Amino acid sequence: MVAPPKLTNLQIELLQTFAYPLADEQLTEIRQLLAQYFLNKADAEMEKLCQENGWNEDTIESWAKGHGWC
Repeated sequence: MVAPPKLTNLQIELLQTFAYPLADEQLTEIRQLLAQYFLNKADAEMEKLCQENGWNEDTIESWAKGHGWC
């Protein structure tokens, strides 16, 4: 028998924090906040990679066109 997946620390925190019903509007706002948070993290990491590797907009555009892949 397969054990159910364990909850992550984020899931546990969110369950504890929001242990009460929310209006649909509030839920939408929280989803947007979480999406923006992770977008900011991804953007910062990409900026870091660009600086470390000397990548620029031309590099990324060439990837989008399928040039320069290994």
